[in-house]
Amino acid sequence: MQGLHLTADLHGCRCAPAWLLDAAALGDACTHAVRTARLQTVGQLFHAFPATAHGPGGVTATVLLAESHLCVHTWPEQHAVTLDVYVCNFGADHSGKAHALMDALLALFEPTAVDRHALQRGDVRVNADSKLSNA
Repeated sequence: MQGLHLTADLHGCRCAPAWLLDAAALGDACTHAVRTARLQTVGQLFHAFPATAHGPGGVTATVLLAESHLCVHTWPEQHAVTLDVYVCNFGADHSGKAHALMDALLALFEPTAVDRHALQRGDVRVNADSKLSNA
């Protein structure tokens, strides 16, 4: 197993309110961004949470990809969003597509501040258990 896991915490989002509040609108935007990044959707779930005493309810958008997943969580009362893009690189390197997807979502939410992280996951080597069983 080997892949790239990108995360971003977005603050001060200046986007249209629908991207933070409307599950269907956010879902459409996410699936469009996935297609534009040339990744393949194999499942999806978009959920709007009810309003609370703290403000309007946020949205969670999850897109299951043939390459792995995209998750978006919104906090409209804080004008904040968290993004999670993970691609497995089995058979091909999808890292560029993951970065393109992340960049498209950053542009959608128009944050004033972003905390981004990239984590290389797994290893291209055969794992230790396989080496032991072949010894």
